[in-house]
Amino acid sequence: MKNFLIKTGVNAVALWVATLVVAGVHLADDKAQWTSKVVTILLVALIFGLVNAILGPIARFLSFPARVITLGLFTFVVNAFLLQVTEWISEPLGLSFTIDKFFWDAVFAAVVAVSATAFGARFGGRGTATVTVAGTLSAQPSLTISCRT
Repeated sequence: MKNFLIKTGVNAVALWVATLVVAGVHLADDKAQWTSKVVTILLVALIFGLVNAILGPIARFLSFPARVITLGLFTFVVNAFLLQVTEWISEPLGLSFTIDKFFWDAVFAAVVAVSATAFGARFGGRGTATVTVAGTLSAQPSLTISCRT
């Protein structure tokens, strides 16, 4: 149970950081209070964890030939599909999570993967990670992640 909560928290932070970096993805962008935004981010992370746990192995198994041919790059398409499913589930639940185009799914999937790896290394006990998010309200934020295992 503790491991599941840590992974959900890591996914929540990774999703939030990825929405700061990727312009085509919107998570908790509504005019709600910060507490409802945090709840929205946690619920979307929970849904993403469930989708990844249930559909992830099936999608990875079915995409194995494409991943072999593309030397693993097709993994980004699989992760983008899982994020798209997360968006489809979140919308009827009234959660503020939208992705403008499928291209942003793939970019978002890459940023979430890097962020989750960095935060997982930091909080999962497999190494250390340093994450810096910088930017202003008028400029696009930048993300710097360095991991040491």
